[in-house]
Amino acid sequence: MAYLELAPAITAIRSRPEEFEFSNNTLHHLNSRHRFRFLGEDDVRIEAACDCALLKASPEQSKAFYTAYSEWHSTYWRPLQINREFASHFAPPALWRRVAVWLLRRLLSWTPSEKTSALQAPLIPPQPIV
Repeated sequence: MAYLELAPAITAIRSRPEEFEFSNNTLHHLNSRHRFRFLGEDDVRIEAACDCALLKASPEQSKAFYTAYSEWHSTYWRPLQINREFASHFAPPALWRRVAVWLLRRLLSWTPSEKTSALQAPLIPPQPIV
């Protein structure tokens, strides 16, 4: 049986990790649009719009690719995700939130002026009619 040669993918994930992403339990190669779904350590399903998906990868190369993927995930992808999440904690808040905070601060720091105080002065109680 003819197998798909995974050596170029293994080399790419090791030397150019930025060309790959991981989502929905699938490894995506951005440049080629190939997707790799690992069904086990020695079994990988290739999804592609071209004929590359017609051949199956050999169990030996699938295992080598899985090892390279595992290394990529722990040394490149996971730290990248953590750094993105950390950076998102310091992103400027949305416009509506900035406006709400500004308005709240304005209301909390507001003190009534003398003019307003005069309007709120207690009224003279009504006098009984004799």
